[in-house]
Amino acid sequence: MEINLKLLQKVRRRLLPLLRRHRMALLTAPAVFAALLLFWSAALGDYAGPLYKDPAQPVEARVADLLGKMTLAEKIGQMTQIERLVATPDVLRNYFVGSLLSGGGSVPRKGATAAEWVAMVNDFQKACLSTRLGIPMIYGIDAVHGHNNVYGATIFPHNVGLGATRDPYLVKRIGAATALEVRATGIQYAFAPCIAVCRDPRWGRCYESYSDDPRIVQSMTELIPGLQGDVPKDFTAGMPYVAGKNKVAACAKHFVGDGGTVNGINENNTVINRDGLMSIHMPAYHNAMQKGVSTVMISYSSWNGVKMHANQDLITGYLKNTLNFKGFVISDWEGIDRITTPAGSNYPYSVNASISAGLDMIMVPNNYQSFISILTNFVNTGVIPVSRIDDAVTRILRVKFTMGLFEYPYADSSLADQLGKQEHRDLAREAVRKSLVLLKNDEVSSGKPLLPLPKKATKILVAGSHADNLGYQCGGWTIEWQGDTGRTTVGTTILDAVKAAVDPSTQVVFAENPSAEFVKGGGFSYAIVAVGEHPYTETKGDNLNLTIPEPGVSTVEAVCGAVPCATVLISGRPVVVQPLLAASKALVAAWLPGSEGLGITDALFGDYGFSGKLPRNWFRSVDQLPMNVGDKHYDPLFGLGYGLTTKGTKNNY
Repeated sequence: MEINLKLLQKVRRRLLPLLRRHRMALLTAPAVFAALLLFWSAALGDYAGPLYKDPAQPVEARVADLLGKMTLAEKIGQMTQIERLVATPDVLRNYFVGSLLSGGGSVPRKGATAAEWVAMVNDFQKACLSTRLGIPMIYGIDAVHGHNNVYGATIFPHNVGLGATRDPYLVKRIGAATALEVRATGIQYAFAPCIAVCRDPRWGRCYESYSDDPRIVQSMTELIPGLQGDVPKDFTAGMPYVAGKNKVAACAKHFVGDGGTVNGINENNTVINRDGLMSIHMPAYHNAMQKGVSTVMISYSSWNGVKMHANQDLITGYLKNTLNFKGFVISDWEGIDRITTPAGSNYPYSVNASISAGLDMIMVPNNYQSFISILTNFVNTGVIPVSRIDDAVTRILRVKFTMGLFEYPYADSSLADQLGKQEHRDLAREAVRKSLVLLKNDEVSSGKPLLPLPKKATKILVAGSHADNLGYQCGGWTIEWQGDTGRTTVGTTILDAVKAAVDPSTQVVFAENPSAEFVKGGGFSYAIVAVGEHPYTETKGDNLNLTIPEPGVSTVEAVCGAVPCATVLISGRPVVVQPLLAASKALVAAWLPGSEGLGITDALFGDYGFSGKLPRNWFRSVDQLPMNVGDKHYDPLFGLGYGLTTKGTKNNY
């Protein structure tokens, strides 16, 4: 039976009230009742609820139906994202909250299991579903190098290291593994990827950028289909897409120009003309649209003095209208507060400016009552038109319907074993070894290069502040917002990896900061020294001198002055490296490799060859910065793409 869709909807709207109103009469007229049921079944199938709850209906029809049923309070609630620490079931119900998040280090308890995360998220979801319309919330988290807030998760190399691999398919597989680990904890939304083009390594978020070359950053947007799934063949660029309940909504960030600020100062001003903005910082957003990214996060930074959180020209004019983005635009953490200086000094202005600019969801994250009250008043007094609110809520609901959140609002407990799964750790190990950039590999007395090292030796030394420190090895955005020191999660340090890699007859001695005398008298065949930056995140990582902290250089000089040594540099960016180069026979840029230290020894001992290429140029002096390919003063110590290669026994790079 072919029946017009509009007719079906009209029948659906009218039939249920009719059945309720005349239920007594129908009970005495079973033939009429049976006829109505037959018609209902033939015309509409078995589904008899609101249109928006019918998974057989098109997403846009479901969005329109639900939007038409919503009050202003319910709409503004959808636009509000709050931190889990201020969320209670009553808050979620009373304010119709549309989204929650965990900020860096915000966890149910330290060391919480997947089951504990699931229980927390499900409890929040239960409260949201108990509201009049039963709209599920979406929970977001900074899963930026694996599910990095969660104890026991696989920690992948930070983006700068992935840029060194030049392997988009590897990055896609990392996205898929990350999605499974995020879903294992009941969470459906990852604030990744960061597609910033870091043009100055003094920026504290430079390790979150794949490269200083926009073309490399563009290629690494393959993380998006890894997280969300591959878009179908007939896909319209700009629409959001999530393939199902084993995938998560992704977030391209930070729109736009975050990596181009003056002197690399975090959240500062990017001074560049429109052509420069479009050719350097915008290209990866085109790729993100083609791959169906669900959300876009706005940058704290400004473009030529205009705060991005208030930039209607770029958010509405370019992102939404020119790029045809149909997902939702989200603020950064207290991002609208920072429209003013000092932050929060005129919050009503910030609310008006950001919503008018085109933001759809605000990461409030704590002061939700004030945000909701101010925005409600602006709508009721005509300052902000209802049409702007409807646009925002339409986009949020579109993402929720597209990803199947109404059909599968709760966590799938069968995914619990995906967290820290060995298959994912093996993938991270592969990423580590492919990310390593060999900067120097001089010959030793045998006439051969130092690397690869022999697995069989009488006695070897492992030294340095980063040799047995998993927290340092993982960097910022790991367990805590700023990262931490020590064995902060489950993983393999460089020392662990060396012990596992060498021949059982080889004696491994660890001394974090040995004296030159100790090394000279130790009878060591060779040494491995790991030093570098301490963990940092965002503004705390801004650094104008880019030297590594002591004991770093002094340890390298003490050890390498006494025995042939390979230095492993753990850092989120190029640093002042000349002292390490001068002292070491071999020098490896290992970036921030994450939890799988075996990837480092895979290359050091020759199972796999070194193949990584610099994802950004390496300065001679910080006085040159900023310095990028094409600049008149471009004169790097190591240029973009530099990297020595070796052959491995298990591959042939």
